[in-house]
Amino acid sequence: MTNTSPPPPLVVERENTAPSCTLVIEREMPHPPEKIWRALTEGRLIEQWLMTNDFQPVVGHRFKFRSTPVPNWDGIIASEVLVVEPNARLVYSWVSMGLESVVTWTLSPTDSGTHLRMEHSGFPSETSASYKGATYGWKMFIGKLEQVVGELA
Repeated sequence: MTNTSPPPPLVVERENTAPSCTLVIEREMPHPPEKIWRALTEGRLIEQWLMTNDFQPVVGHRFKFRSTPVPNWDGIIASEVLVVEPNARLVYSWVSMGLESVVTWTLSPTDSGTHLRMEHSGFPSETSASYKGATYGWKMFIGKLEQVVGELA
């Protein structure tokens, strides 16, 4: 007699089942993707709009963003480059104050320049202090990014 019963269902276990929230900021910039890419990937330019760093656009490169320490924060964001698609997509981890998150930059050419999309994922909720702080910070940083890109030759 052969067994004709179906195989047992596949069970997939998740290590982290906590809900995750993503901050998304999008901008249309009147510049080609190549110019914005430079500001996202050249350390001296990143320093002008974000923080001092030892960034290199190489998958697997571990680097740090450094800012002025404040109470309860040492001013360091530990990161690792996860994806590099020149002039199109950049992804890196962002680890600070016990929160492990991911920043994704996507550049899409448009008729008038580039559509920039920044996603910062991994927040516990929209009401968390980390999400609120990131919302404030990224809006300010992206405004500075626009200035830096506008000044590039």
